[in-house]
Amino acid sequence: MGYFRENIENLEAYVPGYQPAESDVIKLNTNENAFGPSPKAGEALKNFDPNQLRKYPQPSADKFRKIAAEVNGVGIDNIICTNGGDELLTLAFRAFTDEKRNVCWASPTYSLYDELAGIQGCSALRVTYQPDEAVQKIAEISASLSILCNPNAPTADFITPDRISMLAARLEGLGILLIDEAYVDFAPTSCAAIVKEFDNIIVLRSMSKGYGLAGLRFGYGIVSENLLEGLNKVRDSYNVNRLSVEIASAAIADQNYFRKTVGKIKEQREMLRVELVKLGFEVNKSHTNFVLAQHPEAKQIYKKLFDAGIIVRYFDLDGLRDKLRITVGTNRQNNKLLDSLSTILPSL
Repeated sequence: MGYFRENIENLEAYVPGYQPAESDVIKLNTNENAFGPSPKAGEALKNFDPNQLRKYPQPSADKFRKIAAEVNGVGIDNIICTNGGDELLTLAFRAFTDEKRNVCWASPTYSLYDELAGIQGCSALRVTYQPDEAVQKIAEISASLSILCNPNAPTADFITPDRISMLAARLEGLGILLIDEAYVDFAPTSCAAIVKEFDNIIVLRSMSKGYGLAGLRFGYGIVSENLLEGLNKVRDSYNVNRLSVEIASAAIADQNYFRKTVGKIKEQREMLRVELVKLGFEVNKSHTNFVLAQHPEAKQIYKKLFDAGIIVRYFDLDGLRDKLRITVGTNRQNNKLLDSLSTILPSL
């Protein structure tokens, strides 16, 4: 008998995207923001007094909560801060699932959901992800916790808030709906306003994508007020540190820089999609900071790009083996990728 619980012994751990040690590679595999964070975030880091680190942080990170509430048009009691969006997922699994309370999501999607369900020991009910059908399928199951990644990773599809409101109404009184909006900065709109209409909503937000702070590990949730107290019961006492609160607060306050950066990424995203189609890929419209490019030789292309110092994401999973997930980079990075593909494809 091993030391670990049986479900942990049998768990297949989440595999993060490859992080190369070399600095000269073109890294387009983990959906980081190629344009970087606001200069105001850099100023906050430069001006931070290291002596503040001897004291514990303010437990609920109210400085950030106040700004995030204003940006999203909600109240401060609708905001909870977390160590990356992943911690908010962990809190939801802790609070709403167990051996008797199940979870449901549409797949393929963010694979961390699988690991969190395995850790918690809850039943995971998966439905096939189709934008036109996912909402109805999840509603029919009515799990204790339902998760909808929107825009979805890795398919980059987007479901409108009015349809998600219908799902929330179906689940009200039956279970929690967590809307994973890690990529919503690049979508037409968000579901933030829905938390004012229903008492069973959690909207996940990340500072890693649009705000360029992936290395900081800072996220937050927009939640119904009645859920905040319960989520705080399962949250670590000081889950976000003083330095990260200062940097994240400076970044989210600089909405002008944020909008300009998101605009650049959207422009490059469309250029990349059009050029990939010209090269023979099938690429649907994206609502994220990446594109999902389909090609019968996807795995070979991935390997050849890797050898050329360009890293994209390949998933050896059902429904994804003929696809590459490619982060939208700078104009220079995207053109380098396209030039390499122009050389690789004729040799296949």
